[in-house]
Amino acid sequence: MQKLADKTALITGGNSGIGLATAKLFSAHGARIAITGRNPESLQQAQEILGEDALVMQSEAGRLDDIDNAMAAVRERFGRLDVLVANAAVALPTPFAQVTEAQFDDINAINYKGVFFTIQKALPLLSAGASVIVTTSISNQAGAPNFSVYAAGKAALRSLVQSLALELIDRGIRVNAISPGPIDTPGFGRWDIPQEAVQAIREEFVRRSPSKRFGRADEVAQAALFLASTDSSYVVGAEIVVDGGFSLPL
Repeated sequence: MQKLADKTALITGGNSGIGLATAKLFSAHGARIAITGRNPESLQQAQEILGEDALVMQSEAGRLDDIDNAMAAVRERFGRLDVLVANAAVALPTPFAQVTEAQFDDINAINYKGVFFTIQKALPLLSAGASVIVTTSISNQAGAPNFSVYAAGKAALRSLVQSLALELIDRGIRVNAISPGPIDTPGFGRWDIPQEAVQAIREEFVRRSPSKRFGRADEVAQAALFLASTDSSYVVGAEIVVDGGFSLPL
């Protein structure tokens, strides 16, 4: 059974990791797909995976002009949006004392400002009964040393989801969030730190996880499919945690 037949979905950061896994699953369930991303190589790979019918756009998630252009392209190609997955994000581990204003602004431009205005600028396209899904993180409540800017931005998204869920429900738009834990994606460990440190972080995550492993991007995508479909028609303002029990001891 195709749960998204005749639906149009836009996934930001849909060129890799959780975003690409979500785009693939939505496509398999009958959705027309649009994705954004900023890396030309991974965008080309995503186009090949998703097929020529997918709308693949190079776009900076934190730039309002790029958001406007992406929405205009979606309108021209598809006319409307039924599902919006605000997924694009960046993480840069930095001790609190060393965070610069430029780092603070760059991370928040994508992780919070970009999500805020992506949803705002999508409103004219969102149909009655549309679903908006925001990717947050378990760090939004547990905290994350060396990821203070990232974690605070994800906490802001959790609050935003709750506010918008109340504000937009009268339009027939449901807003919810997915809160992933440690997920094995290409973006994990692409940081300017020694690979030995990345491996140590990975091993510590596995040690602390009740499931004793990282999650897979497709496991997060399944939660997104639930929130995108009518299976979740009475789910509003929720945050679904997908972390293998990682946050339970906290």
